[in-house]
Amino acid sequence: MNPNLVINYGKEALEMILMLSLPMLIVALVVGVAISLFQAVTQIQEMTLTFVPKIIAVFIAMVIAAPWIVETLVSYTRRLFEAIPSLLS
Repeated sequence: MNPNLVINYGKEALEMILMLSLPMLIVALVVGVAISLFQAVTQIQEMTLTFVPKIIAVFIAMVIAAPWIVETLVSYTRRLFEAIPSLLS
């Protein structure tokens, strides 16, 4: 196994992590900005107002994206397992 192959698999793994976490991060960002605007307009500075809606929105995004996440992870894992014989030679 050469170093380029290890670097390539590591790069693919990092790209996979970023791609799978992106929907939840975008939802958290949008909800956070919306709540910040709401707090600025109404001058309500309640700390739980920022966290609870974000947690709920990220959870809903996770539930919606779960089939795609699982399918992508299974596909990636299958490709890794199928590549094992070529890595050993």
